[in-house]
Amino acid sequence: MTESPDPRLSWDEYFMSITRLVAQRATCLRRKVGAILVRDKRIISTGYNGAPSRISHCLEVGCLREARGVPSGERHELCRGLHAEQNAIIQAALSGVSVEGASLYCTNQPCAICSKMLINARIVGIAYGEGYADTLAV
Repeated sequence: MTESPDPRLSWDEYFMSITRLVAQRATCLRRKVGAILVRDKRIISTGYNGAPSRISHCLEVGCLREARGVPSGERHELCRGLHAEQNAIIQAALSGVSVEGASLYCTNQPCAICSKMLINARIVGIAYGEGYADTLAV
């Protein structure tokens, strides 16, 4: 009797599928992004894009970048929201969990700002599903 191949998702497929679930919490009108930080095959933090805690969400008050016709990947300083990657790092910090040595799984490619944060947070790997319109990104 021969053994059948493992029918389960690979670890990368498993973690990427979770990012899509996390993204469903996003409050951005333009893009729903989810991110998770993983170390030793364990999720240590999650994040999705949206306004800071206790601040009105774009779903409630609209999007300034959309109103001004700002293209995707440009003028991040006009956005009231945090990116999913930023929120994942912040949530880990609030829980006292080090992200050093972790890998990031994200529905979308990190922008240039998030890429710099991930480097300085000592994230050792990045996997993403879709590209992002930031020419300076990783």
